[in-house]
Amino acid sequence: MDKSVSDQVVEMLVAAGVRRIYGMAGEALHPLMEALQRDARIRWVHVRHEETAAFAASAEAQLTGKLAVCCGSCGPGNMHLINGLYDASRSAAPVLALAAHLPTLQIGTHYIHETHPTFFFRECAAYCELVSRPRQMPSVLAEAIRTARARRGVGMLVLPGDVAAMSGVQEAGVAAVQAPVPPVMQAPEPVLRRMAGMLNGAPRVTFLCGIGCAGSQHDIVALAQHLHAPVAYTLRAKDLFEKDNSNSVGMTGMLGWGAAVHAVLDCDVLVMWGTDFPYGDFLPQKGRVIQVDTDAAALGRRVPLALPVQADAGYVARQLLSLVSPNRPDDFLRAMRSFNAREIASISLPLRVVNEDAPLRPELLTRMVSDLAEPDAIFTVDTGTPDIWCARYLQALGERRILGSFNHGAMGCALAMSVGAKALHGGRQVIALCGDGGISMLAGDLLTLLQENLAVKVLVYNNSELDYAALEQLRSGASHPIGTRLYSTSFAAVARAMGMQAWSISSVNEAMPAIKEWLAADGPALLDAAVDRHALPLPPGLTFMQGLGYCKGLGEQSAHAALDTVKLLLFGNRRFFC
Repeated sequence: MDKSVSDQVVEMLVAAGVRRIYGMAGEALHPLMEALQRDARIRWVHVRHEETAAFAASAEAQLTGKLAVCCGSCGPGNMHLINGLYDASRSAAPVLALAAHLPTLQIGTHYIHETHPTFFFRECAAYCELVSRPRQMPSVLAEAIRTARARRGVGMLVLPGDVAAMSGVQEAGVAAVQAPVPPVMQAPEPVLRRMAGMLNGAPRVTFLCGIGCAGSQHDIVALAQHLHAPVAYTLRAKDLFEKDNSNSVGMTGMLGWGAAVHAVLDCDVLVMWGTDFPYGDFLPQKGRVIQVDTDAAALGRRVPLALPVQADAGYVARQLLSLVSPNRPDDFLRAMRSFNAREIASISLPLRVVNEDAPLRPELLTRMVSDLAEPDAIFTVDTGTPDIWCARYLQALGERRILGSFNHGAMGCALAMSVGAKALHGGRQVIALCGDGGISMLAGDLLTLLQENLAVKVLVYNNSELDYAALEQLRSGASHPIGTRLYSTSFAAVARAMGMQAWSISSVNEAMPAIKEWLAADGPALLDAAVDRHALPLPPGLTFMQGLGYCKGLGEQSAHAALDTVKLLLFGNRRFFC
């Protein structure tokens, strides 16, 4: 029997190293599904919502650096991919999206399900093309795969259902999808010497490191130790730079902690390594800044630069070791590390002062989970306050990885990303840290965990509120948050109704034994934790008016939260941006 276009698609995906496709079946996908069944080398991971498929593929691509694949049926099916594909694009994750389309004779007739993916996905896809005849498919699919890899983003193939079922035309093209060996981008010798001169002439140097340092973190830390430079990092780089780093001074940005903000703003020279950190309030506007990145478009995007360096971060760090002087004072590093210790003590107060009669603090809950989780666990995190608890209280020990929609900021991503993480690493512990608002968005994919036998451990911070949105309103000066309260829900009861093991906790005494049972459970399991909705995380920098906004909004909150906030605002070692 002649091979169909769909058979050829599957063969090319296998040749490209693809082992999983995340998606939801639909009429226009039937030829592809039949081809997958005939070949049997690619696992179909059936999700309950296509948005989950895209986030799962994004998570897999971020964990491996290799191509991951999701797909959606025509019209609404592939439109649901959009949020996860934006996340992949902004996270520099190589993802191939297969968008099924109407039969060609129905395109342009206002038929049911008709959309135009080549227009709809234009902003988030580095490449998106419609295949209108069998001979076109191999070259278009190969181009989508190459573009996704080369640009570290989304390549999309739009395939009408009738074309997918047609007999394929035998063409060369399979070899063109094999992954190339990426080159190391080197910096010219004069640029390295100029950079070394700037570092040698500056008594206070700080490193700000991002996810672009992956694989080079040890070289960068070695250079920082040589220069006595504090190392601050972004949330995406937390699992790279928090462990085995004596120069660490914490994380910067609105979710940050430690001395990172001060180290970045008070230095003579800031070196930004592999980061396109977007928050200008946390970057120096007048100091000398060096930025090292392989992406030339990112150089100088956020702050004026004294020296842009387009090169591999690890290569630059290794070359500089022999060019910079080791005989330099360590006063700045010692001051920042001392300040960092005080800041850690400040944010650790909820871990040390435990009132067993008070509501369960999310900070303490997060640290308990961190302490009991495996050293190589993968954590997926919802956008919102779970981000904050993760940033400050989850420890990046051993070989842990932390994933979230940190660049795109999608709210309900943790459960969806855990699908991709667990499908990739079946024997590795995967923990999804979900907000009650976030898990509500894609709760149907709890069934995906059961159906696909993905033993993800799901934690729900349940406080019946969109508390990060409430904090944003308070920070802007609102007297009362509007539209942030949620209907009180027992997610444990919902999980049990689906057939999943689940626990509910609301106090400190219940937490430790329940967490142990939950993590040890066979198969997927959910822990529904009723946490204190008055737990109030503050950013490492506030304007005076933002501080007043926080305090104004505490009128209906508990006295202990108000007292904690006033202490932090008036007596804490925190920078006020005026």
